[in-house]
Amino acid sequence: MATAGTIEIIAAVLFGLALVHTFSTRVFERLAHRYPAHAGLFHLLGEVEVVFGLWAMGLFVVMIAVAGKSFATDYVSSRSFVEPLFVFAIMVIAASRPIMGLAASLVKRLARIIPLPDSIALYMLCLGLLPLLGSFITEPAAMTVAALMLRDRFYAAGLSERFKYATIGVLFVNVSIGGVLTSYAAPPVLMVASAWGWDTAYMASHFGWKAAVAVLCNTSVLTWMFRRELAGLTMKDAQSAAEAVPMRITLVHLFFLAATVYFAHYPVICMGLLMAFIGFAHAYERYQSRLMINEALLVAFFLSGLVVLGGLQEWWLRPLLMSMSQDAVFFGATALTAITDNAALTYLGSLVDGLSEGFKYALVAGAVAGGGLTVIANAPNPAGVSILRSHFADESVAALPMLCAALPPTLVAMAAFWLL
Repeated sequence: MATAGTIEIIAAVLFGLALVHTFSTRVFERLAHRYPAHAGLFHLLGEVEVVFGLWAMGLFVVMIAVAGKSFATDYVSSRSFVEPLFVFAIMVIAASRPIMGLAASLVKRLARIIPLPDSIALYMLCLGLLPLLGSFITEPAAMTVAALMLRDRFYAAGLSERFKYATIGVLFVNVSIGGVLTSYAAPPVLMVASAWGWDTAYMASHFGWKAAVAVLCNTSVLTWMFRRELAGLTMKDAQSAAEAVPMRITLVHLFFLAATVYFAHYPVICMGLLMAFIGFAHAYERYQSRLMINEALLVAFFLSGLVVLGGLQEWWLRPLLMSMSQDAVFFGATALTAITDNAALTYLGSLVDGLSEGFKYALVAGAVAGGGLTVIANAPNPAGVSILRSHFADESVAALPMLCAALPPTLVAMAAFWLL
């Protein structure tokens, strides 16, 4: 019978292979075009949303083989799948036609107030305002709404790959730091808020205003960089979806959205609300577009795989974090976030007693600052990739260009949290 240590080593190896797979999805997409007889398999392997789920299934099989069925099932049953289930529910509801129509209508009205061309003002609001709203409607909901608006208004316009990667890099960073104005919306903050007594007033005064400065800076610089491409776009003045949907239908959708956010940490209730929402949407399908159930399922599968694989990485992650000084943990957490979920890092910190306030701040600040570096760095990122990837070359978001695009806004976020 294998020891727990053996399983942890195997899980670490598989986790590393999953990371390599994540950075290699574009290779599989190219293989699909080269070998059409096996295109379906290569397309599956090229879906970034299924990477960690597939490797987690592999881990489960290995665990059964070397440690027995009881060990494997007990481990999987001990994992918390609250976050994947919530992201699944909130993606489906937030991406519905009445919610998106209402969001588009409100953003368009705000854009008219800004003394800039419509395309530039709308772009700034998508990258600036919506990520900050993630502090109130949760980061996954903000990511879903912002990514859909960017996709329909800008990515579908055929702009350059450079623009697309720069935009997704800033979007991911801004969403990661934009959720820290409150104590419940950002997963890495939620992991420590109760244990450390951090309420919304604390988050707003210690993190929130700094995050808002960084979001504004990132958005302004990127908008200025691509001002010529943006100015050349003509925003369609077609009747919005919100105007075509009766207000009573929109209000019911808003109820489901608010109730799902309120019960975010009760997966049974979230699933019940989602089932009721799907039933309501089907009853009034003339006011609906296709629900994003397939995309949301893939994202939930990805996050579930990350929960299973990531749960066995504590043996090397926790000692590494705790060996760092207050200054080092800020930079270390930012770097480690690129290869593991930022909520996992802060959760490990919450298990340790006697940490100084400075160390706690540095750990959380580093974790949220690095949340845009890769698709696995922050829970909402797979949702953004799922929505936007069809408009990239080979219909996949390459990990290395995305990392390079996210580095500048990440440095801005680090500077804001460290120097302000």
